[in-house]
Amino acid sequence: MTATTPTAIRHHAPWVWGWAGALLGLATMTVVLAPARWLTDAIAQASAQRVQLSDARGSVWQGSAQLVLTGGVGSADALALPGRVNWRIRPLWGGAHIQISADCCTPQPLNLALSVPRQQPVRLTLVDNQSQWPANLLAGLGTPWNTIRPQGQLLLSTQGVGLHWINQRVSLQGSLQLDATQMSTRLSTLVPMGSYRLMLLGGETPTLSLSTLEGSFQLSGQGHWVGNALRFRGEAMASPGRVEALSNLLNIIGRRDGARSAIKVG
Repeated sequence: MTATTPTAIRHHAPWVWGWAGALLGLATMTVVLAPARWLTDAIAQASAQRVQLSDARGSVWQGSAQLVLTGGVGSADALALPGRVNWRIRPLWGGAHIQISADCCTPQPLNLALSVPRQQPVRLTLVDNQSQWPANLLAGLGTPWNTIRPQGQLLLSTQGVGLHWINQRVSLQGSLQLDATQMSTRLSTLVPMGSYRLMLLGGETPTLSLSTLEGSFQLSGQGHWVGNALRFRGEAMASPGRVEALSNLLNIIGRRDGARSAIKVG
């Protein structure tokens, strides 16, 4: 066996370091210029194809695409958000800062902070924000939204919202308020039917509440999460004189009993 002498190592060192530098540069460029498609593929897979970003442009770190909601794998339902969604991801030590904006719906960008410490829970926090989204986008998610075909505006307000991952379990902190205003549906001739508020409160056991702000079609209910499953009990009711106009909706939304329908999830 021929021993490698110090002289031989010094002789080949420039080539070794040259190749090492080239490979490191290539790896760095690959990360920096990672195509947006890598991010869109990851989101589609994580959401079981229900959330898709089509016509993606740019890179993983800064780009834009069109947001599309679908009914999942094999579904023919799909609806796209008007305009484009833009994102910017800035890596930080032990995490990242994420900024998301939608041409149609976010007066101020959504700002998120991702923290990935070595021993603490992984945290994703959202800076308090307000945004407005078209309700008809929900029809892209398939059943039952493709039957109801809601119309109106969804006003989303967040306060102190954060997600914590501990031992493969996710906990929610803070609150989300969703106001569905001037709502209507193809199942009723009554336009609008009313406006409603959905409140999600985080904590050890996240809770969900539904109430009516105004209107002839009245909704109410309470729910909570058991593990990853939602248990919700509520009621839909038509005001006197509006039962006939709301009959189709009462039939499909729950178990019908005259001018009322019982809503049960889980």
